[in-house]
Amino acid sequence: MKKRKDLVYPQLSYKITGLLFEVYNELGYGLKEKYYQKAMVEILKEHEMKFEEQVYLPLKFKGVKIGKYYLDFLIEDKVVLELKKGNYFKKTSINQIFEYLVVSKLKLGLLAQFTSSGVRVKRIVNLY
Repeated sequence: MKKRKDLVYPQLSYKITGLLFEVYNELGYGLKEKYYQKAMVEILKEHEMKFEEQVYLPLKFKGVKIGKYYLDFLIEDKVVLELKKGNYFKKTSINQIFEYLVVSKLKLGLLAQFTSSGVRVKRIVNLY
């Protein structure tokens, strides 16, 4: 298998995606987002992955706080993970993660959508 050099953190994102499927396979569809989030905490601990939950991210302009964000997860200090429930990726959710990446200066965000037919994961990359 040819290794793609253009992907950002391919092994890490692959591992996170596998854990998301593990959560879905056990819990299924139809729960509140907070329960998927709690399950992710448990599975990240089980796999001894470094993570922070509900990470506060201030938005500053010339040293003055003008806004704030909260990331669902920051994994291995590299990847923002945002969990959503529903069958479709919403543009607002994609934009939300991109804003997180810009403010945090991180490169990769994963939007995990728990749908009626499984987990869908969208990679959002910050090239700036």
